[in-house]
Amino acid sequence: MSEGVMTQQIGHPMEKFQRQVRSLVQSKAVKPADSLWKIALLYGDEWAFWKRELEDFGFTMQDPIDDLLAVETWEEDA
Repeated sequence: MSEGVMTQQIGHPMEKFQRQVRSLVQSKAVKPADSLWKIALLYGDEWAFWKRELEDFGFTMQDPIDDLLAVETWEEDA
């Protein structure tokens, strides 16, 4: 029998965004060295939200996508 029920943790919205961006890189829609602003074109109306989230975590739109993919945990200061 398994070790009981795993505790379900609600992930930060940025985890989902990071997975989506990783998928874009894997599909070669963007390159890891591309600037974050390049993905703005792919997110359309949702971009304003994601841009604000990225900026809240200290990213600039000139940072490479690789920097976003390198984040291991998304924790906000309480």
